[in-house]
Amino acid sequence: MKRLFLLILATLTLSTFSSTVQNRPTGLMIDLVTDADALYQKGYRAEVKMQDLSNEEFSRYQYAAIRSSRPTLGWIVPQDKGNTKQESYQIVIDESYEDARQHKGKVWNSRQVKSNQSSAVAYSGNDLQPNKTYYWSVRITTNHGKSRWSDIQAFRTASSLKPYAVSYKPLIREKDYPKTIKRIAPRTTFIDFGKASFASLELTLQCDKDADTIYVAIGEDAKDGQINAKPHGTVRYYRYPLILKRGKHTYPIIPADDKRNTGAQAVLVPEYLDQVAPMRYCQIENYEPAIAQSDIVRHSTIYPFNLDAAHFLSDNETLNAVWELCKYTIKATSAFGIYVDGDRERIPYEADALINQLCHYTTDREYAMARRTSEYLLQHPTWPTEWILQALIIAWNDYMYTGDLRSIEANYETLKARTLRSLRRENHLISTTDSKVQSAEFRQSIKFNGNIRDIVDWPRCGDWPHGEDDHYHLTPYNTVVNAFHYQALVLLEHMAQLTGRKQEAEQLHKESAALRKAFNTLLFDNEKGVYRDGIESDHVSLHSNLFPLALGVAEKQDYERIMDYIRSRGLVCSVYAAQFLMDAIYESRDADYGLQLLTKEDDRSWYNMVRHGATMTYEAWDDKFKNNQDWNHAWGAAPANIIPRRLVGVMPLKAGFEHFSIHPQTSTLNHIEATVPTIKGEINIEINNSSKSYILKTTIPANTTAEVVLPLMGNAKELLIDGQKAEIKHSLKNGIDCGTITSGEHSFEVLYE
Repeated sequence: MKRLFLLILATLTLSTFSSTVQNRPTGLMIDLVTDADALYQKGYRAEVKMQDLSNEEFSRYQYAAIRSSRPTLGWIVPQDKGNTKQESYQIVIDESYEDARQHKGKVWNSRQVKSNQSSAVAYSGNDLQPNKTYYWSVRITTNHGKSRWSDIQAFRTASSLKPYAVSYKPLIREKDYPKTIKRIAPRTTFIDFGKASFASLELTLQCDKDADTIYVAIGEDAKDGQINAKPHGTVRYYRYPLILKRGKHTYPIIPADDKRNTGAQAVLVPEYLDQVAPMRYCQIENYEPAIAQSDIVRHSTIYPFNLDAAHFLSDNETLNAVWELCKYTIKATSAFGIYVDGDRERIPYEADALINQLCHYTTDREYAMARRTSEYLLQHPTWPTEWILQALIIAWNDYMYTGDLRSIEANYETLKARTLRSLRRENHLISTTDSKVQSAEFRQSIKFNGNIRDIVDWPRCGDWPHGEDDHYHLTPYNTVVNAFHYQALVLLEHMAQLTGRKQEAEQLHKESAALRKAFNTLLFDNEKGVYRDGIESDHVSLHSNLFPLALGVAEKQDYERIMDYIRSRGLVCSVYAAQFLMDAIYESRDADYGLQLLTKEDDRSWYNMVRHGATMTYEAWDDKFKNNQDWNHAWGAAPANIIPRRLVGVMPLKAGFEHFSIHPQTSTLNHIEATVPTIKGEINIEINNSSKSYILKTTIPANTTAEVVLPLMGNAKELLIDGQKAEIKHSLKNGIDCGTITSGEHSFEVLYE
């Protein structure tokens, strides 16, 4: 009996311990930074812990220095049961690890705060001090009971602090080894790493005599089984002589600085890292000994990225390949810690940043790099009119995905100027063509030293019949520019409301309503059901129609006629404008056309890049459409966000993913598996579609709710929600409204006649 009692006691103890581990808040964030306690040396993860270091020793390491004296904190609420809701939290911060282990909270003890807030929780103790290590943890109470304390997370402040400043992780390195090594000539070896990355190399080579010279070539392209020494445009190729020493030695191969991408406007590689270049291939020439895999190390530079955070798999292999290409692009192009336009310039631009931002949000639980880029561009804007206006979309995305309002509060006046309201004329539209309105005062307000000008798409023309802008007519009152202006006014109205500027919000509401009325009166051809390129033009283009639809200025009753025209034009836009085209298509609920464009395989498609062996997306659809394009441009990776946001249908409806949508638009796809990371935790979705039923299974993170709308695929006879019959309610276009669901596992099944 005694043995039986001890066995039962041990089982209960183990069960309690397991429950304790699962019943802790996880995914701790401070100032939107996860893994704030991680330490690195020359970009590689160090085994030492922050609590083991003296203040003087930190100078030898890289870490995510917290730059706010009053940061925000966040965590993922543990999912004990279905419908888990946080009811309160308690946060403690200490200077001593020993105090932190006892949860003393000598720096700050929030006590128990009744709140469901689990992201962007404001620190409200005394200002944190610079160059100090702190330790924090949190415990919560949910509607199912009290949690255990989270793990203790250390973080260290920067040498200079402000009440609010952007914090971010350091750039790090990963070691890669060749996928294939092939001798292609008696003294030439060709090496393929499988995927391109921004990297330097390290070679371990053997030599029988001093001063023997070999050559090491690195590049992005291969042709006829060897490295391409004359690639297209700014696709990279370098060849360096290397003088060997007698014996076996290790040699660094560090790319030389490029004059253009290390200039005054470029984002530079930090001093603790080597210079990098995009490379997939290496070729060693005039070297006879055999080369082992361990002899070739590629040091790839990235911003810390969890490639497993997001997942997508369908029964369409083309779509899967496009997803994998685009997801990997977001990791590989993070090498500078700020979103840049590719290797040719390494300069941040708003258009690149907007697409990159959305892709980063949907492929990793990471928000700090996007915020750093957003605020960089608020201080260093670029010249296109539409891109100036995109600053508000970027700032709004930041808020919706994080729930953290501080960036909008800190930059409100700059964002206000970026609406370009001062360029408005009597007809309520804006125009950049009159140089008088672009005064010194105006340029100062938007922080740009020069005149801005309209762009519509880039490049403005190409070596094919239509050009990348569908022969758009640039006129003083530009349809595309004013569509962006409308969206900017609407978003500033929301920002004004959130920051307590009630009267200003009311004025902005009036202005946006007047603009929308004027826009649709002056620019929409009601007889033809399309928008013209401008007031002064009768020309109609894909761009003058896709942007009003994507940016919310088009009237819903006109969606179908506009979409008829959009479908008639095909993909006559650049990879940049394709982001907005896909948003427009899915906004109009045309899932079939959306899937058609995502999976098309001609020379104007994402699959065209896959077919050519790309592992990062191109700047243009193909080399022939841009004579100086590069092969590492994240603005070509729109499917990385379009697939989760639009096809799978997961988008925030309330800030910080407190409430979100699951509105799948799967068209003819029969099977989908998806994991979408969010600041509240991951959302898992599985969809099975047949002629008889449409089944969606999902796991919703704790402390969130979701609005579910399923596509109507036929004549629905029955709806089952979690196995129970439910009323069939039609919603949106061809949708079945399943209502709002709480956290946990759920199933939805529509049966067809």
